[in-house]
Amino acid sequence: MSDRTVADQIVRQLIDAGVQRIYGIVGDSLNPLVDAVRRVGSAESGGIDWVHVRHEEGAAFAASAEAQVTGKLAVCAGSCGPGNLHLINGLYDADRSGAPVLAIAAQIPSEQIGLEYFQETHPDRLFVECSQYNELISTPVQSPRVVGSAITHAVAGPGVSVITLPGDIAALEAEGSPPKVPVTGRPRLVPADEDVAALVKALDSARQVAIFAGAGVRDAREEVLELAEVLGAPVGHSLRGKEWIQYDNPFDVGMTGLLGYGAAHAGMYGADLLLLLGTDFPYDQFLPDDVVTAQVDSDAQHLGRRTSVSIAVHGDVASTLRAVLESVKRKTDRSFLEGMLERHDTLMSKVVGAYTEPAGQRTPIHPEYAASILDDVAAEDAVVTADTGMCNVWAARYVNPNGRRRFLTSALHGSMANALPHAIGAQFAAPGRQVISMSGDGGLSMLLGELVTVSMYRLPVKIVLFDNSTLGMVKLEMLVDGLPDFGVDVPEVNYAAVAAALGIFSTRIEDPTKLESGLKEAFAHDGPALVDIVTDPLALSLPPAITGQQVGGFALAMSKIVMNGGVGEAVKMAKTNIRNMPRPSQFGGG
Repeated sequence: MSDRTVADQIVRQLIDAGVQRIYGIVGDSLNPLVDAVRRVGSAESGGIDWVHVRHEEGAAFAASAEAQVTGKLAVCAGSCGPGNLHLINGLYDADRSGAPVLAIAAQIPSEQIGLEYFQETHPDRLFVECSQYNELISTPVQSPRVVGSAITHAVAGPGVSVITLPGDIAALEAEGSPPKVPVTGRPRLVPADEDVAALVKALDSARQVAIFAGAGVRDAREEVLELAEVLGAPVGHSLRGKEWIQYDNPFDVGMTGLLGYGAAHAGMYGADLLLLLGTDFPYDQFLPDDVVTAQVDSDAQHLGRRTSVSIAVHGDVASTLRAVLESVKRKTDRSFLEGMLERHDTLMSKVVGAYTEPAGQRTPIHPEYAASILDDVAAEDAVVTADTGMCNVWAARYVNPNGRRRFLTSALHGSMANALPHAIGAQFAAPGRQVISMSGDGGLSMLLGELVTVSMYRLPVKIVLFDNSTLGMVKLEMLVDGLPDFGVDVPEVNYAAVAAALGIFSTRIEDPTKLESGLKEAFAHDGPALVDIVTDPLALSLPPAITGQQVGGFALAMSKIVMNGGVGEAVKMAKTNIRNMPRPSQFGGG
């Protein structure tokens, strides 16, 4: 393919950067680029594929997932005005997740910009907050360098780059030669000696140390476990840190935060030194303000942002801990660690495990039970995506990492409807792996059109739908604020029938005894499958430590429901959730 036009040149630059597909929806301002994609041929023949999604938001989510699974650049595109505007939510998610994504935002004819032309927007202004790099291509000679810079910024961030491309510019004759995109190894960020010394001194002085690990421990797993063993420190983790540090970890005490479980919260509050490793955990209400805190992060902007930090270390976790382990003293008293592990075991068996056996005979199906069965039958190297909301809770508590599975969520942006388009991108990126979308009915219905995409490409995505006909997380938020739930329930929909109408293998499960066989049948199916699990809409989840005010709010909301004639609902909700309700003695200062 010769670079006849600017669009041809851009497509060649993407191919040279290793891009295999573009997610998007065609449109007039994108036509020169789309035709260049057509003429270059398929990815299988050395070209690039066009993946036709049903909504540009889904395109951005899919590109984000592909980039997170592969660690390589992924691309999405939208036509001018409403087309590229639809990308913005998925791009926020990609940028906050550190996914290297290039978005191509087509633009109206360049001579019409600034004249309130049909569908005119200004992508070079709109995408500033959700990108690392964002530029308008205004001349052919400028294009190759801007595209090269956008690719470099996306990969280096990593994060989102956006190029705004007027259709008329894309159709002009190409000028100039594209720069070669530099490729480097992954660097180490070694901390200052004085910072390491300060951290060692604090660790040696502390009697009880707790570790809280985030996504930044991804390449430091062995170092974290070795330090925990030396210090006798329990290790808690954030949602994003779970897949990297929880498995085969004898020091694991679970997760804190809104989705939390286990003894992580108690360990953090019971320590006299809390060590934050590679985490920018945003929920400061779950971080102790009366415990000496040390923090290690490769991004200095994160240091001290969420809680007061006495010892701050700017460095990657692996390099920092290697330096620390050279001189830190071993603690012989293991009572703190042993106490937290015992507490964690109790909480896991009596609270998190409360529904995995008795719920096997109960209807409506308890979502905890469904998630535990899903974990049992999922492949050892499955990629699991989860919708924001209660699906995140059940995935966090019951889907276990093992070093081979991947777990994708909208953990930082917190968008609904991410699971299915994330699964689409993950499946395109890893066609030989099992990809499971843990979707809520609220999220699935929001981007329901992407079922058509799954069907069109016969993607073997397995969609496990937690169908409770309500927005469960919002219901919980209302209740703990003392408000009766309102506006959260939706009509019952048979999504299995919807999927079947699209030619997708589907089944609807209302009997808990049929969960395991139903999931196994769907997972074994050669092609896309949807399992519509009708779950208990009254099943809620409370974090492992809540304030007395929140418990009071829950009780107040129950009384309001009763006063408004909903006594039956209040009684059912109490019965459904009583084993998940912490007693005041369990609050632990949260």
